[in-house]
Amino acid sequence: MSKITVIGAGSVGSTIANDLMIQGIASEIVMIDINKVKAFGEAMDIYQGAPFFSPTIVRSGDYDDAKDSDIVIITSGLPRKAGQSRLELAQTNVDILKDITSQIVPVAPKAIYVLVSNPVDILTYVFHKISGLPEKQIIGSGTILDTSRLQSELAKRFYISAKNVHAHVYGEHGDSSFVPWSLVHIANNHIDVYKANSPDHDRIRWNQDYEEVEQYVKTSGGQVIKAKGATFYAVAMSVCHLCKCLQNTAGTALTVSTMMHGEYGVDDVCLSTLVLVDKSGVRGKILNHLTDEEVAKLQLSASKLKEIIKGLEI
Repeated sequence: MSKITVIGAGSVGSTIANDLMIQGIASEIVMIDINKVKAFGEAMDIYQGAPFFSPTIVRSGDYDDAKDSDIVIITSGLPRKAGQSRLELAQTNVDILKDITSQIVPVAPKAIYVLVSNPVDILTYVFHKISGLPEKQIIGSGTILDTSRLQSELAKRFYISAKNVHAHVYGEHGDSSFVPWSLVHIANNHIDVYKANSPDHDRIRWNQDYEEVEQYVKTSGGQVIKAKGATFYAVAMSVCHLCKCLQNTAGTALTVSTMMHGEYGVDDVCLSTLVLVDKSGVRGKILNHLTDEEVAKLQLSASKLKEIIKGLEI
């Protein structure tokens, strides 16, 4: 069992803390927020359900209470509003992150840091530059949620468990993300041949609808925000899954945001490709063979992020 600190007691941070307890991922959860009363109330509310689950301490605290944390999850920042892109949030949330980093890193220098706040790729990059921590300890939640949205949609179209859908979203967690369709497989068949080989071929809805599915993935978050004001359930589940993977010695392949060092011709920016994570944090990248068109899409995504970074005060 581990100690996990969640910074930010808004909808995302509180839902993450609640899911961490329900799933028995942490033996101790510390919630920190600039609004100490809110953090106290959220922690108390979650902890009072502890008798129904694994024994877990859930409490609010200050940065000093994060000492000896195994994982620190950063969710603080202004949320995205309806019609607003994640990148429009950049400078405001960068400034918030700079303040948090100066207080948390000296207290928990050995923790693995999971950045969740948007724009997550920008904030992950900034955290690399200002924290002074080894790269293996820094992970952006990246496109693990986009990937989950993709897998769930394809599972529905192919009448199969999402666990049999091997498909991932690469690039920015945002408008320039893309699906490397050359790598997508359904139950060991490439996506474009599975329908013909499946017992469900007469009802599977698939005619190489690449653009339609990618648009669904890209707009899902905005649709949820428009309908209910915010997204937090699915992102919390994705972050909790990442935390479970960070407790294992076996590597798990996830599309998280990490620093690029020339892979696919992309350098000095954080975005999502397939990465192995384990108890040590980032074990390394899985260098899949992408088509020339897919490499170009990844490079375009990187260039869009770099444009934003150039205009920031880090």
